[in-house]
Amino acid sequence: MAKRERMPQIKLSEAQKKKLGEEIKAFYLDERGEEIGMIEQIQLLDLFEQRLAPVIYNKALDDAKRWYGQMLDNLESDYYALYKNED
Repeated sequence: MAKRERMPQIKLSEAQKKKLGEEIKAFYLDERGEEIGMIEQIQLLDLFEQRLAPVIYNKALDDAKRWYGQMLDNLESDYYALYKNED
């Protein structure tokens, strides 16, 4: 059986973790009317950081690559548009 490829780990600063923990707590209170504790906040944030963030990060890289490719295509067509008629 093939070994599962390990996704790159994304690490958040303590300040980022604190802010996101507060966002999670506020979301649960606003959207679900539930208060969650510190342990639940940490568990959800760990889930996002370990499992979801790499997927989103890789998607952003793919989007940036596609955008960059389009810009290169535009550059090439703009370059040839500069040519003068030689007749």
